Parts: sequence; C-alpha cells; structure tokens
Amino acid sequence: MRVPIDWLGEHVALPAGTTGAQIAADLVRVGLEEEALHGGEVTGPLVVGRVLDLVKEPQKNGKTINWCQVDVGGSNHTGEPQGIVCGAHNFDVGDLVAVILPGGGLPTPVGPMAVTERKTYGHLSAGMICSARELGLGEDHEGIIVLTDLLGEAATDLAPGQDLIPVLGLDREVVEVNVTPDRGYCFSMRGIAREYAHSTGAAFTDPAHLTVAPATTKGYAVQLADQAPLEGVLGCDRYVARIVRGLDLSRHTPRWMATRLTEAGMRPISLAVDVTNYVMLALGQPLHAFDLPSLGGPIVVRRARAGESLRTLDDVTRTLDPEDLLICDGGGSGEPETVLALAGVMGGESSEVSASTTDVLIESAHFDARTVARTARRYRLSTEASKRFERGVDPDVAAAAAQLAVDLLVELGGGVADAEVTDADHRPAREPFTMALDLPQRYTGVAYSQRRVREILSEIGCELSPAQGAAEHQDAAGAGGAGLVQVLPPSWRPDLTDGPSLVEEVARIDGYDRIPSVVPAAPGGRGLTHGQRVRRLVANALAAQGLVEVLTYPFVGPERLDELGLAADDDRRDALRLANPMSDEAPLMRTELLQTLPEALRRNVSRGSRDVALFEIDTVTRPRRGPGAPVPGVGARPDEATLKAIRGAVPDQPWHLALLAAGETERSGWWGAGRTVDAVDVVAWAQAVGAALGVPLSPRTAERAPWHPGRCAELTLADGRTVGWAGELHPKVVQRLGLPERTVGAELDLDLLIASGAAITQAVALSTHPPATSDIALTVPSTVGRGAVEASVRAGAGDLLESVLLFDVYRGDQIGADEQSLAFRLTFRAPDRTLRTQEVNAARDDAVAQAALDHGAIQR
Repeated sequence: MRVPIDWLGEHVALPAGTTGAQIAADLVRVGLEEEALHGGEVTGPLVVGRVLDLVKEPQKNGKTINWCQVDVGGSNHTGEPQGIVCGAHNFDVGDLVAVILPGGGLPTPVGPMAVTERKTYGHLSAGMICSARELGLGEDHEGIIVLTDLLGEAATDLAPGQDLIPVLGLDREVVEVNVTPDRGYCFSMRGIAREYAHSTGAAFTDPAHLTVAPATTKGYAVQLADQAPLEGVLGCDRYVARIVRGLDLSRHTPRWMATRLTEAGMRPISLAVDVTNYVMLALGQPLHAFDLPSLGGPIVVRRARAGESLRTLDDVTRTLDPEDLLICDGGGSGEPETVLALAGVMGGESSEVSASTTDVLIESAHFDARTVARTARRYRLSTEASKRFERGVDPDVAAAAAQLAVDLLVELGGGVADAEVTDADHRPAREPFTMALDLPQRYTGVAYSQRRVREILSEIGCELSPAQGAAEHQDAAGAGGAGLVQVLPPSWRPDLTDGPSLVEEVARIDGYDRIPSVVPAAPGGRGLTHGQRVRRLVANALAAQGLVEVLTYPFVGPERLDELGLAADDDRRDALRLANPMSDEAPLMRTELLQTLPEALRRNVSRGSRDVALFEIDTVTRPRRGPGAPVPGVGARPDEATLKAIRGAVPDQPWHLALLAAGETERSGWWGAGRTVDAVDVVAWAQAVGAALGVPLSPRTAERAPWHPGRCAELTLADGRTVGWAGELHPKVVQRLGLPERTVGAELDLDLLIASGAAITQAVALSTHPPATSDIALTVPSTVGRGAVEASVRAGAGDLLESVLLFDVYRGDQIGADEQSLAFRLTFRAPDRTLRTQEVNAARDDAVAQAALDHGAIQR
C-alpha cells in the first residue's frame, strides 16, 4: 500500500516538517512493515515532450531503435527539438512523453544516475524518454510512459517543456508499507491514518464519517440469492446500490485525483473508474460501476451454475466454478439472466462503463473473504478488489463508500443522484466475547494496569461493557483481581476473535519494546530426547568419517521413481500426492531419501567438486491406507472427533539416513595414486553408524533397486531384521540421474536403529591381560555369504572372542570350482587372566564346529 503523505495528512494531524522516514518509523512501531520510501529521487529537468518525428532504424544486433525529434518547449534554452534515441515501441508521432534532459538524475538500485548527452547507435542522444520503472512509478519497463495513457484526460492540459516532477508527484514523498494478511483494513488511507494515530497519539479524522442517504424501499432491486454458502457463511451479506444519472464521463479526471492515484501506484483511466478507485484507496471498500442502461432486471447475487462462463475486463473468457459468487443481471421482459461480474474480483465486459455512459449504478458490497480468495486463486486474478476482500473489508463502511462515490461523480461528472437507495443488509450481529484484563500481562510479562488495557482496547475501536459474572470474579480474586470485561471488536477488525488476539493489540499499541527479553531457565532433568541425541551422534560419526551433511526438499516427481529403476509393484512407489504442490513437476512426497539426495550430489559435481561424500538425516513419508483427513473450517476449533480423525490420517514419517558418494575417497597426488570410493566404503560407513550406536550391522549379498545387483549389501541386525541397504548404484540409474560413474549410496531406517540401541549398554572394563590369536581357513560353497560365515564363527567362539578379521579369500585349483576359502584371524582375551593354550584351542574348535553345522564348512 502506497501512502502519499499529503493525503495521509487530511485524515490525521501530521506535525509540520514530518518526513516519510519518520512516518514509516512510526508505522513500524505498531507492527506495519516498511517496504520503501518514494519521492525526491528524480531530479530535473524532467519535462513534457511531444514526439514530432520518429524514424525506425534496424541495427546489426537485431534491435530496432527509434531516432526521435522531441519538442521540449523552452526547457533546453534553445526552443529547438531534442534528438533522442529510444528503444521502446509503444508510442508514435504526436504522443506526449516524459523526457529527462541532460543534467537530470534518475534513481537506480546502486544510487542516482546522472543523465548526460551521449553518442549511441550513431546519434548524439540529448536525454532520455522515460519508462514508469525509471521514474520509480511502478515496475513497468516494457515501454515508455505515454502521458495520455498514464494521466488520462488530465494530460490534455499539458504543454511541451512543462515541469513533470510536480505533475507526477515525484516531488512529494510516498511511504510504501507491506500489508500482512491479518491487517486488511490497512489497505486504505483510513486504516493507515488510524494506525499512525495509534502510534503517535495524533488526532484522527475518520473519512467514513459522512452524511449518508438512508436506505429506501424503492431503490434498484437487489436479490441476495446465495443458495450454497461456504460453510454456512453467505457469499454476500450486504449490497448497497446507488444510481447517478446524467453524467458526462467524457470529462477529465481532475489533476489532484489523477496525481493521488498515480502516487498510490494506480493508473488513471477514466472519470468513473478513477472515482471508484479513489474511494477504494480512501476507505478500503472496493466499488464497481455498471452501465445502467445495459441492465435489464434486478441485480442477483448467486453462485455460478454448471456451464456458465464470463468474459472479464481483461478480455479472457472463463468457465465458471460452482463455488464462484456472481453478480448477475436478473433480466426482464423475457430477457435471460446474464452474468455481469465475478463478485469481489473482476467485472465483465457486457456492463462496462464507457465515455458515452450517462447513467451508472454504483455497487458497494461486502463479500465473504473465503469465497473471494478461492475465486481469485482459481483464476489467478489478484486484483486490487480481491486483495482487500480476501483480507476482510469493513461491512459497516459500504454505505459511506457509496455515498462518497456518488458525491464525487455528481461534483466532477455533473450528474444527479437518485433519491432512492438500495441497502440489502443481511449482516450477522457481531458477537462479543469475554476477556480477563490481566491476560496481556500473563502473556507478555509486562505489568499493564487494567486502566491501560481498557484504554488501548477502546482506542483500537472495541466497545467494552461489564462481563456477566465480573463482580463475582472480582470478589473471588480479591482486591486488584483479574477482572473480566465484555469486548465487542470493531467492524473493521474481523481478525479480533478472542482474548489472545487482543493481547497482541495491547502489546503492539503499548510498544513491543516494552516486552522484556528473558531467557527461559532450562528445566532440570530434561533436554534432548533420546532420538535427538542419537541423531546428533550419527551426524557427528559420519562427519568424522569425512562426509558432509545436506538437506534436500522432500518433493519428487513420478519420473524420479522411474529413473531409480523401481519396479511397478515396488511399495516405494506408493507416495503421498500433494493437493497443492510447490511445483507441478514434483507433486509427491519422497518415500526414501535417495529419491532427493542425488540432486544435491549432481549439483555439487556440476559446480566442480569431483570428490563428494554426502549424508542426509530426515523423515520420509509413507501414506496410510484408509479414509482421508476431514477438512474443517478455520472459524472455530474442531471437535475432538475431528481432531482424532485428522491425527489418524496423518501418514507415517519415519526417520531415515542416506549416504551418497562419488570420486576419490583417498586423494591422488605426488605421493601416488588415489583410490576411488566403492561399495566397501559405503558399507563401512553404515557399519560405523551402527558401531556408534552400539548396534552391530551385518552385511549380506542382496538385490534391490537402485543398487547394482552384484554390489549391493543388505544390512541386518543380530535378530535378522533389515535396517537398510548399501552398495554401488546401478550403472543405468547413475546414467539416468546424471551422476558420476561408480557412485555409491546407502539408506538406513534410523528409527529402527534408534529403537535397537535404546537399551543402556553396560561399559566393560578394559582387560590388561595379553590377547591370544588363532587363524582358521574354512572352505564353504561360493554361494555362502562371508558375513554369514563370520556370524557363525562369532556365535561358536563364545564370550572369550574379542574380534574376528577376514584377511584372505581364496579361489583356485586347490579347492572345488564352486567353493571359496575364507581365512579368519580370531583374537581371544579374558578380562581376569591370561588365557591358556587349551582354552584358546577349545574356543577356536567351537567356532569351526558352528560354521560346519551352519554352512558345511571344512577347515583346511
């Protein structure tokens, strides 16, 4: 919202010499956000120019420039036309344009830019023909400013050489504020002036306090016929219709109004449109003007019917949705009903006011915020009207806004207002609620007196009355007790619905800076949960191994599942589809981290990092089968049954750990060749995670997408449950994902790991006695996994076994073609004594016997 300072000063008392920066600071103090300050950045000479001649000259670079002769009056001290090169093509000979001459200055993001006479495209260009963005009047940079388009009929009074800085309001300061969704009333001069008064205590004059013509019974017929209100809320609960006849809409919009509209960021168009826009900016109430002779029957406000369409003012024909609220011409004398407008969003072409219109019907209505918001998003029509209605418009201001529009049309257009006034008013009564006056103190820690709380609530427009039972509450609380008050919020604040929302008002009006900064004391005996501590431990363990932690977005597209080579019946394809995804290309929630982590690896490699090892700890989403979650309204807290159904429909989101690496794990250099990361490395990293948690992980050969079938290990717990998989990615997967060759990866179920390591591990004292080693070589079938043999050896060796190391694998002539020889080094140690040879041999023989029993192993 752009706020011209001189306009603001009509509604609130501004001290002499007040600057835009001071006003912005005062508005920030009550919670508004400063967006920018405008005005004063353009320095003259900026003058009116009339294009006398225009020659199009194609250039070697493919562009076509215009060599223009522009009449700038006597502003160049010679009276001769200026030669100016211009690259825009939205103007022609005879147009009035904005010309900045040498010596002037334009604002840029890095500071002012001096305009000089310079040679370009073979000509000496003496100045610039300016666009709206170059002058800070908007973001339009597609073409230059044509003053007749920007100022409308007010431009006809301009003459070449006239100073444009005051005409365009560039000498006046404008404060631009960002209006948050809960502060829709600040989309008006009325709302901003009120907020400034709250901040500074300046006297506020409400521009809506007008003498309004009372409603009559013979005004233009209006039917509020919403048969399908959203969640029981009528799409339109108030519709004021006023008629003005005998207008001359060919008259110019007065300069003062055109200037204010321009300063506020709107383009003057015509008298009728400019008046409705002016009232909207002043009071926050969007209006619409209909060409009265084009209407054949009553105004009907209803929902759209199947198959209906409307051609809106932006020349687009739209097929309407049954949720859309429409303004319709009820027809008459056998004429069918026709759609006139999308209520609160945009009007239609059929009833558009033109310069030849003499009689108009002014609509000033109050539409449901949700209805307007859904329609605006459905058709991607963010208009000035929809931005206000979807944030909440004051329903009590409709009649005053219509009256102000009528008064301005009569004054500026020469019309006569009908005495009859239609006010179809179905507004529900505003509901008061009870609030404890000590609630702000309990929420903020600031000692607000009850008197101060009452004062602030009254200042923001609330009506206060004694709450039922307040006297009893006061007696029970004792002298100085909490006290209760009945609060009726103002009509322009639909966001004030309960005590906590009023607490925020008390805090911001009294000053956020009064709220103390208190560091809460850490409660004893608590801290991180077990899961949080374990996840930190895992992250630290992997970082110590040289991996880097990353975070990726959890959204994927269905094509990513194909790229990973998942089978059609793979349960990892059963992904949750978002109803409103951030990107249509990624509408699914990932079911594994390896569905999103490859993008991080690919991006790092594309930026020149050849050796990369990444890990991610995050949740995945596994949808549940069953009824979907109910979607309650936002007007009240859902009941317990609805909340239970919502919680029951929330999908499972287990924690996973994923690893991905490519390149060299041991760098090459002058010292010799390096070593490329391989499946053994990623399995070792996964086992290091298990070791950090005290949960041994045993690998065994497996096949699972997206891994290479011969280089994939399934990682299991001691009880046989699968924790995850690790290994080298399939070459086709690597190619489809654009990753380096021989990329390795792993994915582990971190929740299962955490649960398995939840038991407290008893620390064992380190033995000071010497170890004893014994080597064994076992011949087993080639189909038997090495990890399985090692597990049998561990199980058979007993408690004296300290470690097992596989140090050799042999295949050759000395054993069968389908056999392999595995050589293990067993280390034994007792905590309380030096082991005797007989004890070591017995434990070794038990290990061999267990391997023979489990796998048919034969000791060589």
